[in-house]
Amino acid sequence: MSRLRVAASVAAAQLRHDRARTVLAVVGIAVAVLSTTLLASLGYGVFETGQQKFDASGRDLWVTGGSLSKGPGGFGTSILDAHNVSRDIESRERVESAVPMAFQAVYVGNGSGEMQTLVGVGVPGGGPFVSYEKGELPHGDGHYQNGTYNGTMHYDIVIDPRTAEMLDVGVGDTIYVGGSVESAREHEFEVTGISSTFSSFLGAPTVTTYLSELQEVTGTTGTDKATFITVNLKEGANTSAVERELQRAYPDYTIRTNDEQMRSVLRHNAVVIAVGGALVVLAVVAGFALTLNVLSIVVFQQKEELAALTALGVSSKTVVGMVAAQGVLLGAVGGLVGVAVTPPFVAGLNYVAAEIVGFEGLVQAPGSVLVLGGAIALVIGTLAAAVAGWRTLRTVGVDQLMR
Repeated sequence: MSRLRVAASVAAAQLRHDRARTVLAVVGIAVAVLSTTLLASLGYGVFETGQQKFDASGRDLWVTGGSLSKGPGGFGTSILDAHNVSRDIESRERVESAVPMAFQAVYVGNGSGEMQTLVGVGVPGGGPFVSYEKGELPHGDGHYQNGTYNGTMHYDIVIDPRTAEMLDVGVGDTIYVGGSVESAREHEFEVTGISSTFSSFLGAPTVTTYLSELQEVTGTTGTDKATFITVNLKEGANTSAVERELQRAYPDYTIRTNDEQMRSVLRHNAVVIAVGGALVVLAVVAGFALTLNVLSIVVFQQKEELAALTALGVSSKTVVGMVAAQGVLLGAVGGLVGVAVTPPFVAGLNYVAAEIVGFEGLVQAPGSVLVLGGAIALVIGTLAAAVAGWRTLRTVGVDQLMR
């Protein structure tokens, strides 16, 4: 214990002696910790945000068109004859509702004539799964009219706040929407509500109207396309049993639970996830290398003092212990600094992410991530200092005092 106390006190004195050098080392470790915590927070936040969005949908099962690699947004290829398929699913005893939805790229513009490419969402009607900040979709999907598409076009549309700001429109104003610029100029919709439901799910500006009317303006009425069908089961229904039943009834489609759909989307983006994981590992390795480099410089600048201690008979273990103690102290301080500045950086990144992609809370730093950052600081500080100490002892001897 006395040897440890001596090593710690000498290490603290050496760090106080050269404050600039100490600050440089602390900053290096803090940067390594911050890189690690931010990347880990991003990975954790992306997974949690995705899970929250799927859970918030309130759906029990998702019916998609098949392989995710063949469809946009991680939902697979389109479902054909979507109205009839959803009606058949809803007629089953244990099913409460089956709702077809379509996501389509559409051109949207205001009276200025300039068009923006946004995500058009088609739903059978407003329903309980759409939350409104203002107004609503007041009618149903009447234009479908049993597949004839001869029903009334209500030309109602709901936009999200970002679209409202982008186009400078609100409830009661009109916008133009279509699958092409020419089609958009021919179809004038009245904004009847404001809703963030789908923009928060997709992370993009959206316009939402009735499914059949979206199909009409995008030219998909002939096939009655939908991106997926969400299924809500009656209370007490066995989700797995209904999933198997629907899979047998619709072998050409893929039936998934909320968790399975989430995992499928993650697998679809496996390359992005792998890159994120590699970046976390790279941050840790880079942090260790940076700390080792900084502490090697620190120890090298102390080579005369170390040589003098060796000449006075101080054991190699004690000398290395003093160097390692510097690493522990530097790691502790650098770790505290890195962990302390993580929350402000997380807040800043969340602001940028919300402005760019529309997702709020995309970067999340739970306590476990902060603990990980602190632990990494101590580990890399101690190991880097020990390695630097042994490296210096191998090259510095009593002859250093003669120079």
